[in-house]
Amino acid sequence: TGPRRLSPLQRAMSAGVWFRKCLRLHDNAALVAAVESGDPVVPFFVLDPWFDRSCIGVNRFQFLLESLRDLDGQLREAYGSRLLVLQGRPDDVLQGLFEGTGPVHLKSLLYERDSEPYARQRDAGIEALARKCNVATRSFSGHTILDLDKVLGTPGFKPPISMAGIQALLKTSGPVPPALAAPRKLPPLAIVGFEVPDITELYGEEDRPTGSTMLGGEREALRRLAASCVDVAYVCDFEKPKTVSTGQKGKPWEPSTTGLSPYLKFGCISVRTAWHTIAACYEGRQHAQPPQSLHGQLLFREMFYVLGSSVPNWDKAEGNSMCKQIPWGEDKQLLDAWIEGRTGYPFIDALMRQLRTTGWMHHLGRHAVACFLTRGDLWQHWTAGRDIFDKYLLDSDWALNNGNWLWLAGVAPFSAPYFRIYDPCPGAKSSLNAEQSGEFVRHFVPELKAMPDKYIYTPWKAPVQVQQQARCVIGKDYPSPIVDHKVAREQNLAKFKAALERRPEGAAALPEKFGAGQKTDPGPMQTLHASAKKGADVPAKGAKGDNPPGHASTATKGGKSEGKGIGRFFKFAGATADEATTETGASSDVQPSTQRKRRWGPGSGVGKGPTSSGGGLSCPVQIDLSD
Repeated sequence: TGPRRLSPLQRAMSAGVWFRKCLRLHDNAALVAAVESGDPVVPFFVLDPWFDRSCIGVNRFQFLLESLRDLDGQLREAYGSRLLVLQGRPDDVLQGLFEGTGPVHLKSLLYERDSEPYARQRDAGIEALARKCNVATRSFSGHTILDLDKVLGTPGFKPPISMAGIQALLKTSGPVPPALAAPRKLPPLAIVGFEVPDITELYGEEDRPTGSTMLGGEREALRRLAASCVDVAYVCDFEKPKTVSTGQKGKPWEPSTTGLSPYLKFGCISVRTAWHTIAACYEGRQHAQPPQSLHGQLLFREMFYVLGSSVPNWDKAEGNSMCKQIPWGEDKQLLDAWIEGRTGYPFIDALMRQLRTTGWMHHLGRHAVACFLTRGDLWQHWTAGRDIFDKYLLDSDWALNNGNWLWLAGVAPFSAPYFRIYDPCPGAKSSLNAEQSGEFVRHFVPELKAMPDKYIYTPWKAPVQVQQQARCVIGKDYPSPIVDHKVAREQNLAKFKAALERRPEGAAALPEKFGAGQKTDPGPMQTLHASAKKGADVPAKGAKGDNPPGHASTATKGGKSEGKGIGRFFKFAGATADEATTETGASSDVQPSTQRKRRWGPGSGVGKGPTSSGGGLSCPVQIDLSD
């Protein structure tokens, strides 16, 4: 064959903008810089076919493809440009672009930095390859408010484990930078081929999207943000602990929150855009404060990103300074029942079925199912639950998902006290904020569609005649409870306490939240949503407590939260159901553990080779903007 003929664009050499997590035109520093270079601009995305599809749910992949399609459509409509979707290992694809053997010849490469372990290792290899090929590279911060590299390099840096800690880092870094506008002009790009693939090209007949109500893409993300912020009172009054875990009335599949976490995860919307849009609603008005406010949720997202970047083995139990060592069990039957939504606890089962069919779950729902799997009932390892969230959540995010599971398993220094356990059968006064009509359960667990409201969360308590009339005999048409919650709770509390007492000789005393000085089980809990029983031991107003992000005193004075920290949302009392403080829910793409193949990640595509583990918004962390 004769010499390969190069197109004019290939000969001209171009500035390549590598889209990964930053799947948007607005607040895209790499795209702006590429335009300012004066060179032809080639927007591209790398889709690696070597991902392990068994670890990546089809709904999340569909959301990614929708986001790519939206980005491509905007580039075509606004600029006469387009997005090239290239398939192959990132190092192989980029080498072709650097050497001019691919569809374009790059003289420079620009991209937004990614802080996940796999991405850092991948990008280091690409940078080395670029130097070898004499290709200039520029990378930019943008997926977080903070520049993570600068923060970690600050003298005296300490990983933040509280709202006060992350607020201090934000204050030190200065005002939140304004979001960049999308470029006014972009050079046209007329290359044929390299289109966004259809999901049917990547998944088999048995794997098809199963009904997510969230459409991927920047335009949908901005629409959702605008729809939330048009109601200024909603934004100012938003307090995460008061949102409903069972969806909207009449539409249990629709989130009761902003639903922005998948868009933050994929970078369809800029965190700075979200921050400043919310701030505009706050301006001149009294409003909720962190940690329970919308700004508070974004701050927790920042905290988990900082921790994920600074704590070695963030995705593991061993070698992780943020994880207490607990001898969790390993029972495949228990784990499978939890995954498939057949534990015999309707609230838990409805949530898990919602996760698998829609890719979504409210942050309080995530708290409930995580507690149930780990310290509450089933005593299974938190990493097993994390991996399932990683697979199915649209907003699964490596830093957030790991942080939330550490939190919810009770093993982290920022966890709520381990002895605060959720009741998987939430009543009207539960902090899980579950509706009591049964609408949510009946939608996702149709076996119980005719079960009376009275028994919707405890169908095994219904008389046999009632079960027969409802055409749902427990143990036959719907499972009996897989464990006795009361018995499992007591056993697990004892095991957790024993594990904590087996500290190495000479180790420092455990903090109060891990039970130090706790002579007896404090028993069930009650939240500020419920009235305390007469004679219950309720702390005086302003008393301190140990509570997680998203749960603090809701009292404000002059628009500022009364009291410091995050520990005033719950009060002990003689409630009839055991309740736990709720942890933040955040989420976005989460990577697999180092023992497994790389999963579908932020946007570079997926790859073999060095891997990371793993999200939530998710939440997933599961973060509200919001899960």
